Amino acid sequence: MSNSSSITEFLLLPFADTRKLQLLHFWLFLGIYLAALLGNGLIITTITCDHHLHTPMYFFLLNLSLLDLGSISTTLPKAMANSLWDNRDISYLGCAAQVFMFVFFISEEYCLLTIMSYDRYVAICKPLHYGTLLGSRACVHMAAAAWGTGFLYAVLHTGNTFSLPLCQGNAVDQFFCEIPQILKLSCSHSYLREVGLLLVSACLAFGCFVFIVVSYVQIFRAVLRIPSEQGQHKAFSTCLPHLAVVSLFVSTSFFAYLKPPSISSPSLDLVVSFLYTVLPPAMNPLIYSMRNQEVKDALRKLFSWTFFSSDKVLISLHK
Repeated sequence: MSNSSSITEFLLLPFADTRKLQLLHFWLFLGIYLAALLGNGLIITTITCDHHLHTPMYFFLLNLSLLDLGSISTTLPKAMANSLWDNRDISYLGCAAQVFMFVFFISEEYCLLTIMSYDRYVAICKPLHYGTLLGSRACVHMAAAAWGTGFLYAVLHTGNTFSLPLCQGNAVDQFFCEIPQILKLSCSHSYLREVGLLLVSACLAFGCFVFIVVSYVQIFRAVLRIPSEQGQHKAFSTCLPHLAVVSLFVSTSFFAYLKPPSISSPSLDLVVSFLYTVLPPAMNPLIYSMRNQEVKDALRKLFSWTFFSSDKVLISLHK
């Protein structure tokens, strides 16, 4: 029997056993990762450069893109490296860092999505008070509170998880270090402490979910009272991207953790965890750019300005 003091590394669950499939997974992961970097990078650059997008909604969207970059960079590069080098191990400190960063970004992102639903509620249901309730200082304070909450959650969960004695081996049944899988390696009832903390976190997450649902019920009621069809369409167009992102994030993560044990299996758990850790960060920029006319217009201006500047440089060099 081993304990946590003798464990120097963990073994992650591989996506495939054959070399060809491992290389195929590497190229697939690389494509998804580059698409996520490009999409979120464009969102961040566009919002930063276009002063028309310096509003609370796009300020929170910029924060969301930063979180998506951090979230996908926490899990996918290690999975890519393991597939490329036919490797499974991750160091003890690397595993602890991965748990910390994953909890930090996921909890922070959920807090931010809750704040963004409040932003949409105030914009549509209380438009006359929008500037007062969501001024620049209030937005910064709310974003800072979300980042601080994520950091606090990450410290509590990581410290609590890795203070447990581990004697059930070092094989983690997941492609990244995940708290429930590490708890399975514990050999004492001390893990109940972390289970209790996870239950408290789940209750708080459910409270945020209820807040989002109530906000959107009020939003839809207000939109349906708008007399013009054009006004309704404009109001819906500002809400649908956020609603789609919330639905994607909540549905994949809820299914990953609340699916019935009867349908659970290592291969299914691997696929589901991949969906909820990788799919939202990669899809969020596409959702916002496809459904938001202001973002599309700003992206066009950014590309046209970039190409125009490049042409001017080439012409000056030619002269």
